[in-house]
Amino acid sequence: MPRTSNAADNRGMVASGPQVVFRARGLTKTYGSGPNAVHALRDVDLDISEGEFIVLLGPSGSGKSTLLNILGGLDAPTSGKARFREHELTGATEAELTAYRREHVSFVFQFYNLIPSLNVAENVRLVAEIAADPMPVEEAVALVGLSPRLHHFPSELSGGEQQRVAVARAIVKRPDVLLCDEPTGALDSETGRLVLSAIEKANRELGTTTVVITHNSVIAGMAHRVLSLRDGRIVDVSINPERKRACDLSW
Repeated sequence: MPRTSNAADNRGMVASGPQVVFRARGLTKTYGSGPNAVHALRDVDLDISEGEFIVLLGPSGSGKSTLLNILGGLDAPTSGKARFREHELTGATEAELTAYRREHVSFVFQFYNLIPSLNVAENVRLVAEIAADPMPVEEAVALVGLSPRLHHFPSELSGGEQQRVAVARAIVKRPDVLLCDEPTGALDSETGRLVLSAIEKANRELGTTTVVITHNSVIAGMAHRVLSLRDGRIVDVSINPERKRACDLSW
């Protein structure tokens, strides 16, 4: 069973360990104003260390996606500070955020967003061609277990295979950070485990700092830390003494 961390960690902070790559303080995000205002995040403090596997757990509307989008440079908080290494994310220009995303971050979403007219290798190569130090396309595809499908088109793949292509496309540029928003939300448990295995390999073998949003509490067993959100706040942090492998999960 995961253990709950101490009070300081219940704000998502870590006291020691590997280098902290993300540091957020007082993150607040409000949409609208007055009585109709929606408070997506409320004064969130968070540290994430290099190579960590974090699961953000909580119901719809708890603030998970808003937090992920701020960390990924896709959104800005109403107030508070967020920093990735030497990059100040809050207050950065759009050009600076674009460079940050291109150089450091990859995303995997619930929907695959593959280009139908391109085969697996070509979909992955699109990202490799704009990356500074990509791995070979074939290596990225092999990492997600799809080498036999290298020249197949999305229409010839199952949903789980398409999502694994999306993971290969995300990791081919060797990102520092992999941000995943409900990557198994549209999949059954068997294909979901295959997708999670691909994400797991990126974290374990490449050292990619990984954050996964899910409403499925079973997936939390894969994480170093599990941050539970509710009403825009981190309400609990738990630490897994032993992480489960994706292949051992059952739901």
